Amino acid sequence: MNLEELKNMGSTDRMIRIVVGLGLIALVFVGPQTPWGWLGLIPLASALMSWCPAYTLLNIRTDDKES
Repeated sequence: MNLEELKNMGSTDRMIRIVVGLGLIALVFVGPQTPWGWLGLIPLASALMSWCPAYTLLNIRTDDKES
């Protein structure tokens, strides 16, 4: 199995995760300055890899590939 076969996330889903991830990480530096903002690394990393482990478990695909 190659890396292309693992991808299960479409471009809209990826963009939303990038914005949410960066927004959460920004909480570490501005606003309430809470360390909980580091949780933004999770959606950011999954968006950069185009792969979501939860989607794999639930058999969900948001990309335009045929299943």
